[in-house]
Amino acid sequence: MKQMKLPAVFMRGGTSNAIVFHARDLPTDKALWDEIFLAAIGSPDPYGRQLDGMGGGVSSVSKVCVVGPSTREDADIDYTFAQVQVKKAEVDYSANCGNMSSAMGPFAVDEGLITIKGSKALVRIHNTNTKKIIQARFDLDEGLSAVDGDLSIPGVAATGSAVRLEFLLPGGATTGKLLPTGNVVDEINVPGLGKIRVSMVDAANATVFVRAQDLGLKGTEMPEAIEANEALMKTLSHIRLIASVAMGITPSLEAAAKKSSVPFVGFVAPPSDAPLLTGEIIQAQDIDLTARMISNGQPHRALPLTVSLCTAVAARIKGSVVHECTRVSEDLNAPIRIAMPSGILTVAADVSVKDGQWHAEQGAFFRTQRRLFDGFVYVRSHHVPNYRKVATKG
Repeated sequence: MKQMKLPAVFMRGGTSNAIVFHARDLPTDKALWDEIFLAAIGSPDPYGRQLDGMGGGVSSVSKVCVVGPSTREDADIDYTFAQVQVKKAEVDYSANCGNMSSAMGPFAVDEGLITIKGSKALVRIHNTNTKKIIQARFDLDEGLSAVDGDLSIPGVAATGSAVRLEFLLPGGATTGKLLPTGNVVDEINVPGLGKIRVSMVDAANATVFVRAQDLGLKGTEMPEAIEANEALMKTLSHIRLIASVAMGITPSLEAAAKKSSVPFVGFVAPPSDAPLLTGEIIQAQDIDLTARMISNGQPHRALPLTVSLCTAVAARIKGSVVHECTRVSEDLNAPIRIAMPSGILTVAADVSVKDGQWHAEQGAFFRTQRRLFDGFVYVRSHHVPNYRKVATKG
């Protein structure tokens, strides 16, 4: 049987790569999307390399985005994010990707989905995963999204033109509540570890935070060392599953084990000198917080942007374990410099108390993006059982 081909664009957004489809080129029956995305990315792959697809063997480059006309009056486009598992035949739509969000506005302009005059663009993005609005501001170059610029972001070798992402009212993106349990700090009982204090926060993406010292860590451990520590990875998995139930994301530990993306789990520590993947050393005086994050069973080299935003929001909530580790600043609106294995990520978070409740107004950060390839993505027809339905778009 012949291969099936679909129009697609391959893009980098921040520190992630993804296949980007127009919604018009996919079946109207979204139940058919999974098998297409798995085949296009090259999953499941027991070897973990995705050589028979467009994936790269790690979660940050095993992604798909779908863009189409907006279904909301307060947005210009709809954007759906799909996280494709590497070794499993699983596609997760429960979370957003902040990095790829930076490429959605430029994609919409370059593909003619919206028309903008002048040298500056503002695209209002409705992320269907979280039901949240993201504003993307970026420069235009002869009517297309600008690519060349001098912004450097940790984890990407080349500089590029800045995209400012503003996540409006990011609280409750996954659960509907900024503090899903109603508490700034909770105590959970972790098998093999005992009782520990955690903060469960849901801003842009739900995340459970624990202090590195409560895990017997410094907080500056590198991804390879974290992944090689089987006992630590098992403990972090336990924390994630317990938090999933406590936050109301899933009804049971068994159900939580089947939802790989959210909540994210991470550990934080106060500022300290720390090594980078490049071999350089971050100086403590140049950062406000140290963080490490795990999702889909893998430690991140560069923190996911949505989780970085959640971390910054948590850092502004007095009494949270993240706030306890963050450098004290008299300016509550000052951006927070977060140290991660790839470098320093600076995130702004507007957080306050309203009517006795913590409230996140918005979070913002800068990314770069670039179109890498466009044309058609080919998938083996026998990998798509509903090939005939897909070929006729339902």
